[in-house]
Amino acid sequence: MSFSLILPMMAFALAASISPGPVNLVCLSSGTRHPIATGLIFVSGATLGFILLFIAIGLGLYSVLSLLPGLNSALKWLGIAFLLYLSFQLFKDNGQLTQEQDSNRPGFMTGAIMQWLNPKAWLASASGIGAYTNNDLQHILLFAAIYLPVCWLSLSCWVYAGAYLRRFMQTPGTLIIINRSLAILLALSTLYLLID
Repeated sequence: MSFSLILPMMAFALAASISPGPVNLVCLSSGTRHPIATGLIFVSGATLGFILLFIAIGLGLYSVLSLLPGLNSALKWLGIAFLLYLSFQLFKDNGQLTQEQDSNRPGFMTGAIMQWLNPKAWLASASGIGAYTNNDLQHILLFAAIYLPVCWLSLSCWVYAGAYLRRFMQTPGTLIIINRSLAILLALSTLYLLID
């Protein structure tokens, strides 16, 4: 295995991980609402959830779903419902920065589950595996090992960006505007699932 394969895998992983999507928006929101450590717990769940999805798709999960159209449709509607639920939670937030918001914070399992319901994650996995691995298990595992730190660092950047923005949000009204904007963007991301 040469750098001629590893470097393109790294570039693909970076582009797929750092570009805006539902998980990235939740990372940004978490950074504006919660301590960085809390956001990084979500990031860790999202990263490991994605890696498991990536390996599962590499082992043939995508082919199984194409054979079971009912399961594919159920996954699609479950993803829409979950993203709309997260959008609603973000939209109704009152903008108060308090310590009692542990029940509303996105945690490790939310991050892991969200990746399995995220169309961007499925597309990145399927297209990356198709482009770089030739369905060879060794290449799939190498790509997953490359994706692990790249995905974690990319999602962490969104949490840190949110924490940076928090410094400029001294009033609940400003945070409400940011949260509702992110909630609307997150809800709009479900349109991709509806038109697919």
